[in-house]
Amino acid sequence: MDTTNTIFYIVVLIFSVIIHEISHGFMAEKFGDHTARFAGRLTLNPLVHLDLFGSIILPVLLVISHAGFLFGWAKPVPYNPNNLTNRKWGTIAVASAGILANLGVAIIFSIFIRLGVFFNYSNPSFYFICGLIAFLNLLLAFFNLMPFPPLDGSKILFAFLPARFAHLEATLERYSIIIFLLFIFFIWEHIFPAIFYLYHFLVGMNPLFF
Repeated sequence: MDTTNTIFYIVVLIFSVIIHEISHGFMAEKFGDHTARFAGRLTLNPLVHLDLFGSIILPVLLVISHAGFLFGWAKPVPYNPNNLTNRKWGTIAVASAGILANLGVAIIFSIFIRLGVFFNYSNPSFYFICGLIAFLNLLLAFFNLMPFPPLDGSKILFAFLPARFAHLEATLERYSIIIFLLFIFFIWEHIFPAIFYLYHFLVGMNPLFF
Protein backbone atom coordinates (compact mmCIF):
# COMPACT_ATOMS: atom_id res chain seq x y z
CA MET A 1 0.00 0.00 0.00
CA ASP A 2 1.44 3.39 -0.93
CA THR A 3 1.99 6.25 1.52
CA THR A 4 -1.03 8.24 0.31
CA ASN A 5 -3.45 5.36 0.90
CA THR A 6 -1.90 4.64 4.30
CA ILE A 7 -2.39 8.24 5.40
CA PHE A 8 -5.94 8.27 4.05
CA TYR A 9 -6.87 5.05 5.90
CA ILE A 10 -5.51 6.46 9.16
CA VAL A 11 -7.20 9.85 8.73
CA VAL A 12 -10.57 8.16 8.15
CA LEU A 13 -10.02 5.97 11.21
CA ILE A 14 -9.00 8.92 13.40
CA PHE A 15 -12.06 10.99 12.54
CA SER A 16 -14.30 7.94 12.98
CA VAL A 17 -13.03 7.32 16.51
CA ILE A 18 -13.27 11.05 17.28
CA ILE A 19 -16.93 11.05 16.23
CA HIS A 20 -17.39 8.00 18.44
CA GLU A 21 -15.82 9.70 21.46
CA ILE A 22 -17.50 13.11 21.22
CA SER A 23 -20.86 11.34 20.86
CA HIS A 24 -20.28 9.96 24.35
CA GLY A 25 -19.65 13.49 25.60
CA PHE A 26 -22.73 15.02 23.97
CA MET A 27 -24.95 12.24 25.31
CA ALA A 28 -23.51 12.65 28.80
CA GLU A 29 -24.33 16.35 28.56
CA LYS A 30 -27.91 15.50 27.63
CA PHE A 31 -28.10 13.58 30.91
CA GLY A 32 -26.67 16.45 32.94
CA ASP A 33 -22.92 15.83 32.97
CA HIS A 34 -20.82 18.66 31.49
CA THR A 35 -17.40 17.15 32.21
CA ALA A 36 -16.51 16.70 28.53
CA ARG A 37 -17.42 20.31 27.68
CA PHE A 38 -15.43 21.69 30.60
CA ALA A 39 -12.47 19.58 29.43
CA GLY A 40 -12.72 21.07 25.93
CA ARG A 41 -13.41 17.69 24.34
CA LEU A 42 -16.67 18.41 22.49
CA THR A 43 -14.85 19.39 19.33
CA LEU A 44 -13.81 17.77 16.05
CA ASN A 45 -10.32 19.23 16.45
CA PRO A 46 -8.20 16.04 16.28
CA LEU A 47 -5.34 17.53 18.29
CA VAL A 48 -7.27 17.33 21.56
CA HIS A 49 -8.35 13.72 20.95
CA LEU A 50 -5.27 11.99 19.54
CA ASP A 51 -3.68 9.16 21.47
CA LEU A 52 -0.10 8.66 20.27
CA PHE A 53 -0.22 4.88 20.31
CA GLY A 54 -3.91 4.20 19.59
CA SER A 55 -4.44 6.91 16.98
CA ILE A 56 -1.13 6.83 15.12
CA ILE A 57 1.41 4.11 15.97
CA LEU A 58 -0.97 1.11 16.08
CA PRO A 59 -2.90 1.99 12.87
CA VAL A 60 0.36 2.58 10.99
CA LEU A 61 1.76 -0.76 12.16
CA LEU A 62 -1.43 -2.59 11.16
CA VAL A 63 -1.47 -1.01 7.70
CA ILE A 64 2.19 -1.53 6.83
CA SER A 65 2.18 -5.09 8.21
CA HIS A 66 -0.89 -6.02 6.12
CA ALA A 67 -2.57 -7.29 9.28
CA GLY A 68 -5.91 -7.71 7.48
CA PHE A 69 -7.76 -5.27 9.73
CA LEU A 70 -7.42 -1.69 10.90
CA PHE A 71 -8.13 -0.55 14.41
CA GLY A 72 -7.32 2.30 16.76
CA TRP A 73 -8.71 4.62 19.39
CA ALA A 74 -8.68 8.22 20.57
CA LYS A 75 -8.35 9.50 24.12
CA PRO A 76 -11.61 8.67 25.92
CA VAL A 77 -13.87 11.67 26.36
CA PRO A 78 -14.27 12.09 30.14
CA TYR A 79 -17.61 11.94 31.87
CA ASN A 80 -18.73 11.58 35.48
CA PRO A 81 -21.52 9.01 35.92
CA ASN A 82 -22.33 10.54 39.31
CA ASN A 83 -23.54 13.67 37.50
CA LEU A 84 -26.05 11.82 35.32
CA THR A 85 -29.67 12.59 36.07
CA ASN A 86 -30.46 8.90 35.65
CA ARG A 87 -27.47 6.70 36.47
CA LYS A 88 -28.68 3.49 34.83
CA TRP A 89 -30.23 4.81 31.63
CA GLY A 90 -27.71 7.61 31.37
CA THR A 91 -24.87 5.08 31.44
CA ILE A 92 -26.60 2.97 28.78
CA ALA A 93 -27.25 6.03 26.60
CA VAL A 94 -23.70 7.35 26.91
CA ALA A 95 -22.18 3.95 26.11
CA SER A 96 -24.57 3.43 23.18
CA ALA A 97 -24.01 6.89 21.71
CA GLY A 98 -20.61 6.13 20.20
CA ILE A 99 -21.78 2.86 18.68
CA LEU A 100 -24.88 4.48 17.19
CA ALA A 101 -22.83 7.42 15.87
CA ASN A 102 -20.50 5.07 13.97
CA LEU A 103 -23.46 3.06 12.71
CA GLY A 104 -25.14 6.28 11.57
CA VAL A 105 -22.05 7.40 9.65
CA ALA A 106 -21.86 3.97 7.98
CA ILE A 107 -25.51 4.18 6.94
CA ILE A 108 -25.13 7.71 5.55
CA PHE A 109 -22.17 6.77 3.36
CA SER A 110 -23.91 3.56 2.31
CA ILE A 111 -26.79 5.70 1.07
CA PHE A 112 -24.30 7.86 -0.86
CA ILE A 113 -23.01 4.73 -2.61
CA ARG A 114 -26.50 3.49 -3.44
CA LEU A 115 -27.42 6.92 -4.81
CA GLY A 116 -24.25 6.90 -6.91
CA VAL A 117 -25.20 3.52 -8.37
CA PHE A 118 -28.77 4.67 -8.93
CA PHE A 119 -27.63 7.74 -10.88
CA ASN A 120 -24.92 5.76 -12.73
CA TYR A 121 -22.09 7.78 -11.23
CA SER A 122 -18.89 6.07 -12.39
CA ASN A 123 -16.06 7.64 -10.36
CA PRO A 124 -14.17 4.75 -8.65
CA SER A 125 -12.64 7.11 -6.07
CA PHE A 126 -16.11 8.09 -4.88
CA TYR A 127 -17.05 4.47 -4.17
CA PHE A 128 -13.67 3.73 -2.61
CA ILE A 129 -13.83 6.68 -0.21
CA CYS A 130 -17.48 6.23 0.77
CA GLY A 131 -17.01 2.48 1.10
CA LEU A 132 -13.95 2.80 3.33
CA ILE A 133 -15.69 5.28 5.61
CA ALA A 134 -18.76 3.03 5.86
CA PHE A 135 -16.69 -0.09 6.52
CA LEU A 136 -14.43 1.41 9.19
CA ASN A 137 -17.41 2.84 11.04
CA LEU A 138 -19.17 -0.53 10.94
CA LEU A 139 -15.99 -2.11 12.29
CA LEU A 140 -15.83 0.38 15.17
CA ALA A 141 -19.52 -0.08 15.97
CA PHE A 142 -19.21 -3.88 16.03
CA PHE A 143 -16.00 -3.87 18.02
CA ASN A 144 -17.29 -1.52 20.69
CA LEU A 145 -20.37 -3.70 21.15
CA MET A 146 -18.20 -6.46 22.60
CA PRO A 147 -19.15 -7.04 26.26
CA PHE A 148 -15.81 -6.72 28.03
CA PRO A 149 -14.13 -3.68 29.60
CA PRO A 150 -13.30 -1.05 28.65
CA LEU A 151 -15.51 -1.37 25.54
CA ASP A 152 -18.97 0.17 25.43
CA GLY A 153 -20.72 -3.19 25.26
CA SER A 154 -19.55 -4.02 28.78
CA LYS A 155 -20.95 -0.76 30.16
CA ILE A 156 -24.31 -1.51 28.52
CA LEU A 157 -24.29 -5.09 29.83
CA PHE A 158 -23.39 -4.25 33.43
CA ALA A 159 -25.88 -1.36 33.53
CA PHE A 160 -28.61 -3.94 32.95
CA LEU A 161 -27.22 -6.50 35.40
CA PRO A 162 -28.02 -6.34 39.14
CA ALA A 163 -25.59 -4.38 41.34
CA ARG A 164 -24.13 -7.60 42.78
CA PHE A 165 -22.32 -8.13 39.47
CA ALA A 166 -20.38 -4.86 39.79
CA HIS A 167 -17.38 -6.69 41.26
CA LEU A 168 -17.24 -8.84 38.10
CA GLU A 169 -16.87 -5.74 35.95
CA ALA A 170 -13.99 -4.55 38.15
CA THR A 171 -12.31 -7.96 37.87
CA LEU A 172 -12.65 -7.99 34.09
CA GLU A 173 -11.26 -4.45 33.98
CA ARG A 174 -8.06 -5.61 35.70
CA TYR A 175 -7.52 -8.27 33.05
CA SER A 176 -8.75 -6.19 30.10
CA ILE A 177 -5.44 -6.33 28.21
CA ILE A 178 -5.32 -10.14 28.36
CA ILE A 179 -8.99 -10.41 27.39
CA PHE A 180 -8.44 -7.96 24.54
CA LEU A 181 -5.54 -9.96 23.12
CA LEU A 182 -7.42 -13.26 23.42
CA PHE A 183 -10.38 -11.68 21.69
CA ILE A 184 -8.29 -10.29 18.82
CA PHE A 185 -6.40 -13.51 18.16
CA PHE A 186 -9.09 -16.14 18.75
CA ILE A 187 -12.57 -14.61 18.46
CA TRP A 188 -12.41 -11.56 16.19
CA GLU A 189 -11.86 -13.61 13.05
CA HIS A 190 -15.22 -15.30 13.64
CA ILE A 191 -17.03 -11.97 14.09
CA PHE A 192 -15.29 -10.12 11.26
CA PRO A 193 -17.36 -11.83 8.50
CA ALA A 194 -20.52 -10.37 10.06
CA ILE A 195 -19.16 -6.89 9.25
CA PHE A 196 -18.75 -7.89 5.60
CA TYR A 197 -22.30 -9.26 5.58
CA LEU A 198 -23.76 -6.06 7.07
CA TYR A 199 -21.65 -3.94 4.73
CA HIS A 200 -22.96 -5.85 1.73
CA PHE A 201 -26.51 -5.51 3.06
CA LEU A 202 -26.19 -1.72 3.44
CA VAL A 203 -24.12 -0.94 0.36
CA GLY A 204 -25.19 -3.68 -2.05
CA MET A 205 -21.62 -4.59 -3.03
CA ASN A 206 -18.45 -6.01 -1.55
CA PRO A 207 -15.73 -3.67 -0.20
CA LEU A 208 -13.46 -2.29 -2.93
CA PHE A 209 -10.41 -1.95 -0.69
CA PHE A 210 -9.70 -5.62 0.15
